Amino acid sequence: MKELILVIAKALVDHPEDVRVHEKDDERGTVYELSVHSDDIGKIIGKQGRIAKAMRTVVTSAAVKSQKRVIVDIIS
Repeated sequence: MKELILVIAKALVDHPEDVRVHEKDDERGTVYELSVHSDDIGKIIGKQGRIAKAMRTVVTSAAVKSQKRVIVDIIS
């Protein structure tokens, strides 16, 4: 999952070297915290959150095979 989030995020931003994904287990499931350069935060979120929602949908769909709950948080 971590690699999938990195590939998607790096394709969207202007500063791919600043893309970081931190994985941690929580009571809610596995949480992936995505951090990007401050100039790229709008590109990751998208208009009205459409890109962020699409990214979460893809990651959630990929996690169905492993039957785990996956959450993607975007932090600045």
